[in-house]
Amino acid sequence: MLDRLKQLRDQLSPAERRVADWILAHPREVLASNLADLASRAGTSEPTVVRLSRRAGAGGYSDLKLRLAEALSRPSTWLHRDVGPGDGLTDAVMKVMDRSAQALLSVRERIGTYPFKAAVPLMTGARQWIFCGLGASGSVAQDACHKFFRLGVPSVAWTDTPTMLQAASLAGPGDVLLVISHTGRWPRLAAAQGRALERNATVLAFTQSGSPMAEASTLCFPHEIDEDTSVYTPMSSRLAQLALLDALQVAVALALGEAAGRNLKASKLALDLA
Repeated sequence: MLDRLKQLRDQLSPAERRVADWILAHPREVLASNLADLASRAGTSEPTVVRLSRRAGAGGYSDLKLRLAEALSRPSTWLHRDVGPGDGLTDAVMKVMDRSAQALLSVRERIGTYPFKAAVPLMTGARQWIFCGLGASGSVAQDACHKFFRLGVPSVAWTDTPTMLQAASLAGPGDVLLVISHTGRWPRLAAAQGRALERNATVLAFTQSGSPMAEASTLCFPHEIDEDTSVYTPMSSRLAQLALLDALQVAVALALGEAAGRNLKASKLALDLA
């Protein structure tokens, strides 16, 4: 949250900037301050504090304080949220497996709410599929591209900001941009998404519901995985993304019918020549 405020600073109004500066200078005092207190200390109004909170990606001032508390907390370990320094090997492994299983079950339980029926026609009629992700989500984007291109539709995966922004700026009707982000709050990834939408491309987002990227997408495949990626390297959230993309790939293959079957067979047999 503190990094987000620093990134936003130059884009804020003077009143919003005073709030951001006060938070950055006194982050722990904010946790003990109510809305009126912070507005008074920053020399601005309560609506300005709320507006700044939302611009920072929070739902409101209370949510801003919660995110700030998470950012300021010092975990006992940076390894995994469920694993402590005193855990034995077997317990540690089981905790990681349990968390992974819970993430997949969470996706399965709400499978009927995902927009597969709406997404499949957009995918089968596409000129190209563009997979975008940064950090750990970039690995998910590359994995998805590695599976989808075998169906016979031109596919690329972009995991660096400059290329991603350029590709989105060249997209157009018939192109499908699949953006992948656990938080849905990466400014540069959101910028690529916005450019693609401005050029009438389709954007499918694999991210948290209610996030800026989820709200701006054509269709969203949300995953509500309780994982603080500002502290821990993404693990269970990445598995949820992979599972949803695997399911979408199979759904698209079924819709493409015999053509997809022929392409999958040809790509597999080509490995015999390698």
